[in-house]
Amino acid sequence: MAEQDPHALEGARDNTLETAIGREVRTFRQKLGMTVAELSTAAGVSTGMLSKIENGATSPSLTTLQTLSRALGVPVTAFFRRYEERRAAVFVKDGEGLKIERRGTRAGHQYRLLGHTGGGGGRTVVEPYMIELTEESDVFPLFQHDGLEFLYMLEGEVRYRHADKLYTMRPGDSLFFNADAPHGPEELVQLPIRFLSVISYSRDDGN
Repeated sequence: MAEQDPHALEGARDNTLETAIGREVRTFRQKLGMTVAELSTAAGVSTGMLSKIENGATSPSLTTLQTLSRALGVPVTAFFRRYEERRAAVFVKDGEGLKIERRGTRAGHQYRLLGHTGGGGGRTVVEPYMIELTEESDVFPLFQHDGLEFLYMLEGEVRYRHADKLYTMRPGDSLFFNADAPHGPEELVQLPIRFLSVISYSRDDGN
């Protein structure tokens, strides 16, 4: 008997309409602090049927969805939200990526935006950059902005400042920090330098 890949099975299952509906029903129920038994009574659906619905093991009728929507105080269309939600992916080949003008660019620091997520009304924005520092690069004023930032060193060596501390970063080293504190390369020890920077912030931050 051939072995099954549990991850592949789970991925395929997550794409089904039944699973998407079940997740939404469970999410709305838990937000209201209701147990399965309480929702079962309120909607007039057996606990066994409700459990099957939440686990994506059955396809509920429109009538059942209507009773659940009334009991949960949400429109029927809310149960289809996760299924209709678009899943986007951005693929960037080696050496490519959108060149971005940022404050450090004027000092010879090259920024390539490798992707962007946060569209479709999402509140969290994630921006991954590949940053390259060469002999033409100068040390520039420290950055300070909202959100979180993650650095992963790929090549070279740099002394990187965050607030009042300096970190010597070599290939394989990483740094994760609140970006509202002053930060940036302070000493370019060994060139060329390449590191990955992933910035995440909320749209509410005003970025």
